Amino acid sequence: MNINQKHEVDEKFSEYIHAFSLWMKQSGFTDATQREYLREVYTYLYSLRGEVPERAGKMNVINFLVSKQNSAGNRTRNRSLSAIRSFYIALIDFEMATRNPAMEVKKSKTEKNKKPVYLEEEEIVESLKYIQGRYRNRNIAIFLLMGYCGLRVGEVNRLDLHDFNKEKGIIHVFGKGRKWNEIPLPKILVDILVKIAEERIEPYHKKENAFFVSQKGRRLSVRQIQTIANQTFTALKEENPSVSNMKLSCHKLRHSFATMLLKKGVDVRVVKELLGHSSIETTMIYTHVNDEQKKNAMASVNIPLTANI
Repeated sequence: MNINQKHEVDEKFSEYIHAFSLWMKQSGFTDATQREYLREVYTYLYSLRGEVPERAGKMNVINFLVSKQNSAGNRTRNRSLSAIRSFYIALIDFEMATRNPAMEVKKSKTEKNKKPVYLEEEEIVESLKYIQGRYRNRNIAIFLLMGYCGLRVGEVNRLDLHDFNKEKGIIHVFGKGRKWNEIPLPKILVDILVKIAEERIEPYHKKENAFFVSQKGRRLSVRQIQTIANQTFTALKEENPSVSNMKLSCHKLRHSFATMLLKKGVDVRVVKELLGHSSIETTMIYTHVNDEQKKNAMASVNIPLTANI
């Protein structure tokens, strides 16, 4: 969408956009999700060609999604649909609409059995040696919080000083859906976080409570956290051919954490709580098994043969 088109939407639908923005903030959507959903809603509103949203129907939503599907896959289409569904939920909540036509549209089928990309535990440990520089301790702590505690990048970004309780060895994480989650920490990570708190740069604003502070004295941004991880992944790939073709990211460290726990026999319900999932179905995507596990499982099967065979 170009600037003129965006300006046109702003002129016609500013009240709806304001209502949706307010609703998302009130509902605890992350900044990244708010930006993505607003981008989708702007494009959707422009596609209505002047029709007010509350009068739009199922066909309007489908036309919008079909235009998106021509240049993107099913997952992207489903994200667009989720944005439009949320938009109408907001309008209904503010009594600006009475129905949600996007709820009448089915999501596209996606590949449910696709294995999540993840690093083995030894590969996570190996990654740490590529984290160097002046802020090495801080960056190692960030990497470990994602790889050994399963934190989302946004949760690392939102972590405040008072969220860490060194006496109890826990952190309180503010996650999706405005939910708090208490996570016990490995002893070595407690020690690292204590050290980070002592080394912490004096914030630019005295009231800034961010646990991780940039060299400019501001809360370390999501983009900066992603850069720290991506630089580490790049170095790991150069030295480790087995991961060179993997699409690694901060979220893949979360996948790695979940997979590591399940491989160690941790109950999937416990993994669900540690990850802060609202549904165990979401956690179940990490219960994938590899060929070696299948081979070992079948090797343990003892068939009692009889003389008749």
